Order: sequence, then structure tokens, then C-alpha cells
Amino acid sequence: MSSLPKSYFNSEEFATFEQSMSAQKNDQADLAQENRQLQKQLRALLSNVRQNEEKLKRFQELELRLIACSELFELLQIVIYEYRVTSNLDRVTLVLYDPEYELQRMLEDEGIRASDHPDIIFSPNISLIDAFYGFELKPFLGEYDVQNHRDFFPNVLCKPCSVALLPMSRDMELIGSLNLASHRQERFASSSASDFLQRLASIVTVCLNNVCNQERLKRLGLTDMLTGINNRRFFDQRLEEEVGRAQRDDQLISCLFFDVDLFKHVNDTYGHNDGDIVLQDVANLIRMNLRTSDVFARYGGEEFAAILNNTNSDKAIEIAERIRLGIEDRQFSISDSRTINITVSIGVATMEAGKYSINTKRFGQQLVQKADHCLYEAKRSGRNRIICFTDEQIKSKRKQLEMFAEELQPTST
Repeated sequence: MSSLPKSYFNSEEFATFEQSMSAQKNDQADLAQENRQLQKQLRALLSNVRQNEEKLKRFQELELRLIACSELFELLQIVIYEYRVTSNLDRVTLVLYDPEYELQRMLEDEGIRASDHPDIIFSPNISLIDAFYGFELKPFLGEYDVQNHRDFFPNVLCKPCSVALLPMSRDMELIGSLNLASHRQERFASSSASDFLQRLASIVTVCLNNVCNQERLKRLGLTDMLTGINNRRFFDQRLEEEVGRAQRDDQLISCLFFDVDLFKHVNDTYGHNDGDIVLQDVANLIRMNLRTSDVFARYGGEEFAAILNNTNSDKAIEIAERIRLGIEDRQFSISDSRTINITVSIGVATMEAGKYSINTKRFGQQLVQKADHCLYEAKRSGRNRIICFTDEQIKSKRKQLEMFAEELQPTST
């Protein structure tokens, strides 16, 4: 609005006009200030929306990856390690109820030692975390308390400021807890919404259940139903894997082949039910003398086989002798409170996997064949004994190993 000459108004009118103009300018300044404030708030809201969109996108990607998991350790890796990094957390732990050692055994079958991953906590007793969550199984967000939260975060080196403790339940039964920790006090304030976190815990629970069910189905196909140990199919699959590892690491690998002596006589004399009891006890005794990393299976009938990676012939014979003596000295209980004595013959083959250029499948087959041949020699020469083969014999007893030497060609002399 253009200014008007002062003479256009009388003095009173001009004063009123000036006051009006001044008020208008003040209003305009206030509006401009309010507009800037609104723009600032809008930018903050848009920034929050974009951040939430990114969070939602990452969360959806995480969901899809968890759902796609087919192995237990793959799932645990994503939750414990990857989620911690992508979500900028200081620590993530999982407490899992495992009274029958089932989950830990699944990891061992994948070649994973639970002790190498201290943030995955397997508990045979759920009562401690059950008491914390109570009947309603409500999540906890708030300040870290050593007394109440130490079971969720063992071996704390740097005390977190805030934590989110999320119950994992199936059919209202607690099976574990997903635990998140941050050094930022405001990260998990008690007033924070927990919808996303509860959803995450639910997804992890469902995916954990799915993976475990898949593993159980695999085990049904790879487990001997009588003894509960692995079957021939599992042994053949793992044999290639163990041979491949031994070849890559240029290690020794040993195979032990067991056969219960005169087992047909046991069945004929005491019946097949008692024979089954004996096989179960023999399987348990052998398993107790092997490492968790060893591959052990019922090979068929009264025969058992084991693969011992990174084990020389002396150690393999020592283990075989311990098993042989343990079975010989044992009184095996059968029906009607009776006991019987049995013995086993054992064939042992040990080879340097890195010396040979043939493929893993063929090498594994030959390793087992040599152990089986040694077992045959042990049976033929009187039973209840151990016969061993090592690849050093190729030099000194080539005539005995003619067939074997034709199959295996050392990469170096």
C-alpha cells in the first residue's frame, strides 16, 4: 500500500492510520514467524516420516529374511548380529528354553559350538525369566537394572543405559526372551511405544518354531528310529562335508567301523526285542566316547560308523580301544532282569586328506571301504579286536593296498 501525504488526514486520523499500519506490519511479522515455525515443524515431521519409512523398510526386509531362514544358526545370526548392527544397538541377546538340549544339538549338527556365541543363552530352566515376565507376558522397556536383568545380559562389560526385554511365547507358553540393550538412555524409555518390538519378537518366535520343525523333519529322515542316532543317509551326507573340510585344511581324517560280534546269536537266543535293547545300549556307549563334533551313525544292522576329523591314527586307535574295552567290560541288561556280555570288532582307517587329488565323494568312499576292510580282518582274525589302516602303509605294504593305490593318486610324493 503506497503512503499518503500527511496533509491528506487530520492529525487524529493520521495517528489512527499509523497505528493501523504498525499493527498490520506486526501481524505480518507474526504470521511470517508462525509460518517459519510451521515450516520447521513440517520439515521435522517429514524427516520423521522418512526415518519411519526407512525403519519400516528395514523391518520388512528383516521379516522376509527371517521367514526365508531354513537353518537355525542362520536365523540366530540375523537376530543376534545383523539386527544389532543395522539397528545401532549395543547388544542383542537371546535366552532360549532348551530343556532337552535339542536346540544346541541342532547347532552342533551344523558344526556350530554354542560356547562360541555367548549372546545365545540356552537355559534348561525357564523359571527365572518366567518370574520376571509374569502371567501377562508383558515386554519391559526402561532403565537397565543389574539385579533384575543380569540373566538376560550375562557377562556385562559395559553397563547399558536402557533395555527392551521382549517375551517370546507360543500358545501363551514362554519359550524365551529377545533382549535389546543401548547406551542411550532415551532409546528404550518406559513411555516408548513397543508395537514394532513386540512384532519383531513374535516374528522371531514363529520363525524359530518353523526352523526347528524343519530340522525335526530332517532328523526324522536322517535318524535311526531304534537307537535315536543318525542313520546311513545322514552319515553319507556328512562324510563328503567332513572330507572336504579335511582336504581344505590339509588334515588327517579317521573312520571307525564297529560291528557287534555274534549278534545273530543274541537275536536267536534272547529274541529280537532284547537284541534291540543291546543295540541301543551299544549306540549310547559309543556316542558317549566320541566328541560332539564327530559324525556317528548306525550304518546298518549291528554295524556303526564314525568320522573323526583332525584325528591321527594313534588317537583314533585310543578312542576305539576305549570303546572296545567299555563294551567288553559291561553287563548289558535285557528283559527279565537278565544280563549278557557282548564284544565288538572295530576297523580303523586314517588318511591325510590333503595328499590326494580325487574328489571328496570318491575319497570318502575309499576311506570307509578301508575301515570296513579292517573290520573284516578284525572279525576274521578272532573278533573283539581292532585292526587299523593308515595311508603311510601305502609305501610299506603296497601289495596289500593294490586296489586302493589305483584309486588314489597322491598330489605329491
